[in-house]
Amino acid sequence: MTIVLRPGTAADAAACGTICYEAFKAICTAHNFPPDLPSPEAGIGLLSMLLAHPRFYSVVAESEGRVVGSNFLDERSPIVGVGPITVDPTGQNRGVGGLLMQDVLARANRQKAAGVRLLQSGFHNRSLCLYTKLGFRTREPVSILQGKPLGLTFPGYKVRPATAADLAACNRLCHQVHGFDRSGELADAIEQKTASVVERDGRITGYTTAIAFFGHSVAETNHDLMALIAAAPEFGGPGLLLPTRNHEVFSWCLESGLKLVFQMTLMTVGLYNEPTGAYMPSVLY
Repeated sequence: MTIVLRPGTAADAAACGTICYEAFKAICTAHNFPPDLPSPEAGIGLLSMLLAHPRFYSVVAESEGRVVGSNFLDERSPIVGVGPITVDPTGQNRGVGGLLMQDVLARANRQKAAGVRLLQSGFHNRSLCLYTKLGFRTREPVSILQGKPLGLTFPGYKVRPATAADLAACNRLCHQVHGFDRSGELADAIEQKTASVVERDGRITGYTTAIAFFGHSVAETNHDLMALIAAAPEFGGPGLLLPTRNHEVFSWCLESGLKLVFQMTLMTVGLYNEPTGAYMPSVLY
C-alpha cells in the first residue's frame, strides 16, 4: 500500500488516539499482558495533549486517505524522546512503523538533538529488531511496577510539592546524574502540580515529575528515590518505571507490595552518559 506522511493536527486526535489504544491492546493481549491504555478515550485524550503541545513533533501516516499510524518526538530537552509510535493493527508488517521511525529520526537530526531515546516493551520482538536496525543501542532493562500507594515517610527526608523556585536546583541535580537537564518537562509538571522534591539536610536531593508511566525521577541516592516513591499518592498509568539493575530499590518495592507488570528496554542513539545517581525514566526515556 502507498503510505503518505504528514504533520499531525488537532483534528487527528480521534483517529490516532483510537489506533493508539487498539495497537497497544493488540500487542499486549497477544502476550497476555494488560494494555497500556484502559480505553479508546484514554488514547484520544493522550494524543490530544501531545498534538496540542508546541514542543512535541508529530507525524501521521495515511493510506488512501485513511490514517493508519502516528509517531511523536518530545523536544522539551536536549535529549529527545520517541513515542508513542502506533500503527493500525490491520496494517501491521507493511513498513509503516519503519517509515514513522525514520521520519522522527530525520527530525531529530535536523534539530541537531544531542541524542534520541525510547523505551520498548520487552516482549515485542519486532520493535526491538526494528529499532536496533535503525541504530538504537540497548542500554538496560526497566521494570514497570504497580500497586497500592505506600503511604510511608522516611525520617530526615522531606517530600513536598515542587515549585518554580526549585527549577535551578533540580536542573543541576539532573545534570549531575545524566549530563543534561530536563527543564522543559519539569516546568510542565510543576505547572500541572504533579512534581515533587525530596529534601535532606536542608537541600534538594531528588525530584520527580510524577511517580508514573509518563513521569521521570532523579535523585542523589537510592534512599532519596525511595522517599519519593513512598510519598506518591498513586502510580499513574501502567505504573512506575525502575531500572531493574537497581537491586536495592527494586527489592524494596517488591517487599513493599508492588508487583511487576512487565519489562521494558531503554534504547538510545547519540549521547549517552552512564547515570551517576539514582533515577527512574518515563516511558519516553
